Amino acid sequence: MSTAKPGNRLAWIDYARGIAIILVLYRHIFEGISRSGVEASQFKWLENANIIFYSFRMPLFFILSGVFIGKSLAKRGMKSLIVNKFNILLYPYLLWSALQITIQICLSGLVNADRGWADYGYIFIYPRRIDQFWYLYALFNVTVLYILTKEKLRLKIWHQLLIGLAAYMYSSYVSVHHIDLGFIYDICHFYIFFAIGELVADQILDSTKYPLYGSWGLFAALLPFFAAGQYYFLMTNLEMKYNLFVEEHQPLLFALIALVGCAFMINISFLLQRYGSVKLLRVAGFHSLYIYVSHVLVASAVRMCLVKVFHITYLPVLLVICLCFAVVIPILLYKAAMRAGAWWLYSLEKPMELKLS
Repeated sequence: MSTAKPGNRLAWIDYARGIAIILVLYRHIFEGISRSGVEASQFKWLENANIIFYSFRMPLFFILSGVFIGKSLAKRGMKSLIVNKFNILLYPYLLWSALQITIQICLSGLVNADRGWADYGYIFIYPRRIDQFWYLYALFNVTVLYILTKEKLRLKIWHQLLIGLAAYMYSSYVSVHHIDLGFIYDICHFYIFFAIGELVADQILDSTKYPLYGSWGLFAALLPFFAAGQYYFLMTNLEMKYNLFVEEHQPLLFALIALVGCAFMINISFLLQRYGSVKLLRVAGFHSLYIYVSHVLVASAVRMCLVKVFHITYLPVLLVICLCFAVVIPILLYKAAMRAGAWWLYSLEKPMELKLS
């Protein structure tokens, strides 16, 4: 997730982040509706889609972030880049997670979450216990650790990959044995995907290869592997009655399925860039950070209004409406905040366009 101006960005990156953020929203909104008591048993296909999307969406975010780590270091330097990551990742994580917990405590009788004062401590130690925000904390931790090992220890990419693989396998071990490492688990689990991002950076940023990446031939080559991987992931998890079974008990196979899924999504992103299609998806990708931090609050408010005021309980309708609002409203809130000079709601770095105004 980035706060760069659209004109300075590659379209396929925004498309890829747009795909990833929509899949994130789908999961959070679907589960929020299901936990609210709305009948969901007759919509197994929606639950199945929720399971499938889980196989590659978060690895995709980390790979995309890893792609640009080399260029970012060359541009900013180590210290400046770490400060930048604090400003645009850790700061909004701390601010918005505390804000969401506070709202959930104040509205305890209306929302699904059961919050208390202890949840503020979870922000630092057990981020996955406070809904969606763990990702920002994990990305900050992984990025800073990667920067330090790369710059201070002078680790080569193959060193990073070996460390990432060992950490990834350890994350599987602690999951299977129900050992809660808190925020350390996410570092172990996703470090490998960040390293893979740097590994492929030179190739994926080579503009002479864009025709290949955005070709229908590549799409046709990846499609059967993507479909086979998603089918196995879905059916195995359903058979085991545990949506994380493949990820936790078959980590190498999960990594392969995730990487194929990421490659397929990136191919689709290049196709969208090639044809300039579905530009709203690119807009969502550009605003992915702002959508991410506030979408749960927005979707929860919309869901409560639809169910309690308008008595709409048909899950597909709820899902579509909440999804649309969860994309549009956070973008509008961000733009309103920028006009009001409240840029500090999203970052400690004042946007360049405001600095120049």
